[in-house]
Amino acid sequence: MSTYKEILPADIKSARSFLNQLVDVLQEDVSGSVSRRKYQLFVTGGVGPGITSSLFQTVYDQDFTLQTANPIFDMTVGLLPGGQTEQSSQTGIDSSGKELFPSSSLMMREKMDVYRQFAMNLLGDATATFTSPLNSNVATDQIDAGLFIAFKRLFARDSIKRETFAMQFYQTASCIGPSAGTAFTGNVTGLAETFIHSAPNLNSPLVSGSAVYTDMGSATNKLSTFGGQVGNVIDSANTSRNVGLMFYDRGILVLDLAKVTSGSQFMSGTIDAMSTGGTASTYTFSPGTMVLGGGGSQTQFKSKFIPDFVVSASIDNIVDHVAGCRFGSADATAITFQNITNINSTLIFCKAAADEFNYSSNPTYTDSSNRIVVIDVGQEDTQQSFTYISSIGMYDANDNLLAVAKLSRPVQKSSERDLTFKIRLDF
Repeated sequence: MSTYKEILPADIKSARSFLNQLVDVLQEDVSGSVSRRKYQLFVTGGVGPGITSSLFQTVYDQDFTLQTANPIFDMTVGLLPGGQTEQSSQTGIDSSGKELFPSSSLMMREKMDVYRQFAMNLLGDATATFTSPLNSNVATDQIDAGLFIAFKRLFARDSIKRETFAMQFYQTASCIGPSAGTAFTGNVTGLAETFIHSAPNLNSPLVSGSAVYTDMGSATNKLSTFGGQVGNVIDSANTSRNVGLMFYDRGILVLDLAKVTSGSQFMSGTIDAMSTGGTASTYTFSPGTMVLGGGGSQTQFKSKFIPDFVVSASIDNIVDHVAGCRFGSADATAITFQNITNINSTLIFCKAAADEFNYSSNPTYTDSSNRIVVIDVGQEDTQQSFTYISSIGMYDANDNLLAVAKLSRPVQKSSERDLTFKIRLDF
C-alpha cells in the first residue's frame, strides 16, 4: 500500500533536449514502381482515351501495399506562373482571365497550382517566386520549374538538422528506344522508351553526370522565412552553384530542375497525351500517347527536358522519369539527412528524507499485536523498520492517480538512507 507526500513547486523543474536520427533513403526505394504510390485523380476527356495522372507521388520504404510500409516523402513538380517555361507554352488568356494552352501541353494549370501551394506554405505568398539562393534579385536565380520533395513527419520529425542533408542525383539520363518505323508500346512510366537512344537495353537506363547536392554552409549562413529556417542547397563539386532550397522546419526540399538536370538534354519517346495515335518522326504511337522528339541522328524533331518535356508531359510522367532515371536503381543511398526531435521534459524530484517512507501501511507489515513482522524471530521490539520502494504514483489535488513511475528494481529505504527519485516526463 502507498504512503503519500506533497510535491512542492521547488521540486518541479523544466528542461529541453533534442534527439538526432540518421535517415537514409535508398535509390531502389525511390525508383521502384512498387515502392512509389500514385494517386491518379486528374482525368482528361476529349481526344483519344483520355489521360489519368496524379498530382504527386509518395515514396515508401518498401512495397506500399504492405501494412509495415512507411511513407518517406511526397514528390511532385510545379511551374512558376508567369515564368519563362509557362509563358513559352501559353497561347493566350480568355475573357474570364483564364490562361489558355495548346492540347500538346498537359496539366499546366495543375503544375502552376502546385507551385502556388508551396509558395503560400513556405514563402507566405502564393504569388511569390522561389529563388536559389534565397531572396536573390537575379533573374537567372528564379526557380522556374521546381521539383518539390516533402518529407513525412515520421522521418523529418520536428525539423531537419542543418548541414546534414545530401542527395545523389544524375544530371543526365538516357534509355534505348525502338528502331525507326516501329511502334512505341509504352511511355515514360517504368523507364520504357525514354530519352536518347544510346543505352544497351530498355530496362537499364544510361545515367551520367552524377552530382551530390548538399546544404553545406547553412549552419554559418542561417536564413529564415515565412516557412521557418531555410538553407541554400548547393552542388558539392561547385559550392558557388546554388541549385535549390531546404526548408528545415517544414521538411521540404525545393530544387531547380533547370540546374539539377541538364535542361538542354535532348529527349525522345512517348508520353501521355490527348491523341488518337498516329505516326510522327518516323515512329508510330498508340492512342492516348504522343511522340516527344525524335531518335537516331534526327535534329528536326529534337525536344529538350526544359521546356518541352516539363510542359508536354503529365506530372506522373515527369515524376516517373525523375524517380526512375535521376535517382538510380541500386541499393546505394539516394538521400540522407539527420532529423531533430525536440524533447520537452518536466523533472519531478521526489524526496524521501531519513525518517520518511520507512514504514508500510500494508496490513501484512505488522502482526496481530501491531508489531513489525521481522525476518529474525525474536527481534520484533529491536529491529528498525525498512521498506522497498518499487513504484511512485503521482496524484492531483483530488487524489486522482495521474501517472505511475516504475523503478527498474526495488530500492531499500531505511532511517539510514536519504533518497531522491527523479521522474522525467517527456513530451
